[in-house]
Amino acid sequence: MRPLLRAAALPAAAAALVTGCGSGDDWSRPHPAPSAVGTLEAGFADPSAPPAPEATITPRPGSWNGVHPSKGYRVVLLTAGDDRPTRSLVTAVKDWAAKEHVSLRTVVADGPSDLLPAVTRSLAARPDLVVSAGDGLVDPLATATANHLSQQFLVVGAELAEPTQNVTSVDWSGASFRGEGLGMSSTYDVASFTAERCTAAIGAGTAAVLNHLTGIVIWLDEI
Repeated sequence: MRPLLRAAALPAAAAALVTGCGSGDDWSRPHPAPSAVGTLEAGFADPSAPPAPEATITPRPGSWNGVHPSKGYRVVLLTAGDDRPTRSLVTAVKDWAAKEHVSLRTVVADGPSDLLPAVTRSLAARPDLVVSAGDGLVDPLATATANHLSQQFLVVGAELAEPTQNVTSVDWSGASFRGEGLGMSSTYDVASFTAERCTAAIGAGTAAVLNHLTGIVIWLDEI
């Protein structure tokens, strides 16, 4: 059984690693439950047969573009590493948040020993969604997510080997890192983390979460 990860209150030193931007919301007060503004287009998923947990769907390119988060959506961007794919994903998430007027905070893991504590800091912020960017976070998230089922997570550019219902991933052939000793995919390609694909990943992933299509993998070989 995986150990329980406790989300303790943020100490001052940990809080220093959390930065915010966006709506000016200081997150100190309750806010309405988030909802989807707009609808998914045909070809994203079959509404008569929703995907089962851990299923992989391949949505039609752009079928998520009409979906936006409701006002006040609170997102933590959890990130680790300074490699090119991670930087591309982080840029895409921040650009999406600015465009959608999302209240965004960023938690950066300061090296391998800070990966699990960084997840804890993300949970302590009590966001509507934690978006993870960086392969190093996959194994810590596998430990944490199953013990925090009320918290929604979105993993972009990688996936958990055994995701729970609260973990949604967006992946493609050039990414698909799964952690847990499984190693890097033989098709891994740094060049596949284009600005266009990373933008599609955050758009498609959040559209799925907002429509309660969670615990699945969204495959984006075509965008």
